[in-house]
Amino acid sequence: MKPASQYWFPAKRYGWGWGIPTAWQGWTVLVLFFVLLGLGTVLFPPTASVLPFLLYSTTLAAILVAICYLKGEPPAWHWGKR
Repeated sequence: MKPASQYWFPAKRYGWGWGIPTAWQGWTVLVLFFVLLGLGTVLFPPTASVLPFLLYSTTLAAILVAICYLKGEPPAWHWGKR
């Protein structure tokens, strides 16, 4: 296992998944995700072309989850105390 300081996304304290980034690389990925999502609303307006926007945003979300899985703590269910 990697030391905790090398993780871009730490595990959430409660529940399953990842919390907010703790490394600059994680913040860069998260900001880029939101910038690209905003760009997608311009390129594929959700009111005019629903399916292309859904495909675009689903692809972006899948890429974000893949990066979190690769660069974050291993996902597991947490009950609060570590």
